[in-house]
Amino acid sequence: MQFTGITIGIPREIMPGERRVAAVPETISKMIAAGADVLVETGAGNGAYIDDDSYRDKGAEIISDPIELYKRSNLVIKVKEPRYHEKLGKHEAELLQQDSILIGFLHPAHSVNHAGLKILAERNITSFTLDGIPRISKAQQMDALTSMSTVAGYKAVIFAAGHLGRFIPMMPTSFGIIQPAQFLVIGTGVAGLQSIATAKRLGAKVKTLDIRPDANEQARSLGAENIEFNIPKEVAVGTGGYARRLDEEWYARERDAIAPHIAQSDAVILTALIPGEVAPRLIDEQMVSTMKKGSVIVDIAVDQGGNCTLTCCGEDYEYNGIIISGIMNIPATLPVDATNMFAQNAWHFISYLVQEGKVNTDIDDDIVHPTLVTTGKRIVHHGALMAMGIE
Repeated sequence: MQFTGITIGIPREIMPGERRVAAVPETISKMIAAGADVLVETGAGNGAYIDDDSYRDKGAEIISDPIELYKRSNLVIKVKEPRYHEKLGKHEAELLQQDSILIGFLHPAHSVNHAGLKILAERNITSFTLDGIPRISKAQQMDALTSMSTVAGYKAVIFAAGHLGRFIPMMPTSFGIIQPAQFLVIGTGVAGLQSIATAKRLGAKVKTLDIRPDANEQARSLGAENIEFNIPKEVAVGTGGYARRLDEEWYARERDAIAPHIAQSDAVILTALIPGEVAPRLIDEQMVSTMKKGSVIVDIAVDQGGNCTLTCCGEDYEYNGIIISGIMNIPATLPVDATNMFAQNAWHFISYLVQEGKVNTDIDDDIVHPTLVTTGKRIVHHGALMAMGIE
């Protein structure tokens, strides 16, 4: 059978505020039917309102001790990257069985995760990051980044609405009309498009900027106004339609294009990402200083470093009257739907990756190549190596 000899571990996530879990009872059932043994840590699904009995009923073994779970598992699926486990006094990367497999959102380009990557490599753990899944037809069902970006784009606007000290839609009053709030969305991939759609539903006026012509066209189709920024398509668009890293000269031009519009905005949603790399810095302190007091910036790109130089990872704070939200891991705030989507994506990924009990690590495979992070005691992920100054 496909998963014969494989024990899959589903640990409880330890990142503060993380309420998702890497598997749901439906996907557990599929794993077991394909020959796997499945271990689930006690309470792993609580944040997504899935109790232990729901997993047990599908054939999973519930394990109370995370050390035992990691020790017995040769394939671990997590939602978020390994972190230092305060209760156990060890990094989760140290708990993994040597020579095992790890799958999850590892965000390998972010500097906060580099120490964990080194531990994974030293322990000969083969790891894959789900934020590297390419946007190609055969990978569509495993595209966790698209799924989670849908959640992040939606919730970013909800967060902005919660922070704003004014109405979002046009509002008739006894003394006249209050004009709608002005939203600016930078980056109109999946998260940006969902932000536009949500802001428009709430009645906002929306402007957008993206370096990709197709993304701008999609933004216009949702009723947004594009900020003009002329850049050759071959410079801006990379593999799979994702944005490419630009030379600093182009980023300076992009910041110049954004500057007059950010000063007019009540809310700015930042979603500009480059797959597997540190996010580009598009909003600086000078630009923020031109914004109206009481306005809001929500930086979705914070998990990969952030698009705003003033964003603080994991924090919402006020800067000269401007609320800057750097809340990490936004999808965790919608745990039921986010968990269901993530679990299905992860199932399809491991179904592709594992054949007859063996894991595919062929670097020439068009899905393996962008997702493989560590193998053979080496860090091989391009974005991580570039961020670490190794290539």
